[in-house]
Amino acid sequence: METTMIDENRTDSIHTNRLMQGLIRLGWDQTFQAHLDKMNQPTRLPARIIGVRKNRFTISQGDKPRLATVAGKLHHNPDERFPVAGDWVTVADTVIQTVLPRKNALVRGAAGSRGKQDEAPSRKQVIAANLDTVFVVCGLDRDFNLRRIERYVTLVYNCGLSPAIILTKADLHAHPEAIAADVEGIAFGVPIHLVSAKERSGLLELESNLSAGRTITMIGSSGAGKSTLLNRLYGAAVQSTGAVSSSDGKGRHTTTTRDLIMMPQGGMVIDNPGIREIALWDGEDGTAHAFPDIEHFAQECRFSDCTHLHEPGCRVQEAVANGEIEPDRLTSYHKLKRELFYLAERQQKSAERVEKEHWKAIALKVKEIKKKKRKGWKG
Repeated sequence: METTMIDENRTDSIHTNRLMQGLIRLGWDQTFQAHLDKMNQPTRLPARIIGVRKNRFTISQGDKPRLATVAGKLHHNPDERFPVAGDWVTVADTVIQTVLPRKNALVRGAAGSRGKQDEAPSRKQVIAANLDTVFVVCGLDRDFNLRRIERYVTLVYNCGLSPAIILTKADLHAHPEAIAADVEGIAFGVPIHLVSAKERSGLLELESNLSAGRTITMIGSSGAGKSTLLNRLYGAAVQSTGAVSSSDGKGRHTTTTRDLIMMPQGGMVIDNPGIREIALWDGEDGTAHAFPDIEHFAQECRFSDCTHLHEPGCRVQEAVANGEIEPDRLTSYHKLKRELFYLAERQQKSAERVEKEHWKAIALKVKEIKKKKRKGWKG
């Protein structure tokens, strides 16, 4: 009997060690372990979301992936986090019970949820969670646009994440280094990589982002070369690719799902469908990080609340007049500031409405209790 118990304990220990090793390969760390310990639910095991197809999920504990469903409370309770690619969850059998608190998340305004131009979106979309770096992928063909890159970088900074800009299809441009210099002029301090997946140049410089346990995600428009880049970094075709239209330079959504892919380098990559509408969501003012040149000149304005539009003594307007700041860059700055202002206004009004409805429900409950007491007293 004693020998049997020792063998069982040894088997349990081996299984636990294997599970922990698998989780660590997927990025599990002490932060997530602390959240799990606090829940004190030993029958639920941790797993990571590695695939999302509408409401179908693929989970992994570092071994063979499994399909999983979501517990009803995650569908019906708006206060519960709903799982996305990169999330850590607890599972009972193959049912996702809880989404563990996220270290971070890449969030944007849901496509089609904006009304007028510059109006804040009414719904948010969580793209991926628990990330180390976000690759902003832009092709040096018709996809290239400095203003779009500014928006992507602002989006990433708004979410408290670190961007890296990947300029793909360098072989299609006569002077790719000049384009990279232009990008450096609007993305101060952001790592910028020139890459030709076709010629396999520039890939080695990206390897440091793919070390063991690290997770990156790639965002960019359709046809920017995200899937091709992923295939080259992996060394095999793990995502399908499609041609870019010669008439409008736009690509088709060859990636239609969000999958976390284990890379041979040890890290993980979450590929995403192409983004056509870059709507901000998070209320953090990422413009301070995305436009440090404008913020620097703003400190020298005569008025501390200068809007940089028409006030006398505006150092930012002076910098534009002197050629120190490109007019288009200031226009982009104002546009993003307006969106963030509208976003904050919308979210504040939404919070006030929720609070009002909360107290209204309490008042009705109190009224109902008093009514029942009066009936009891009369009886």
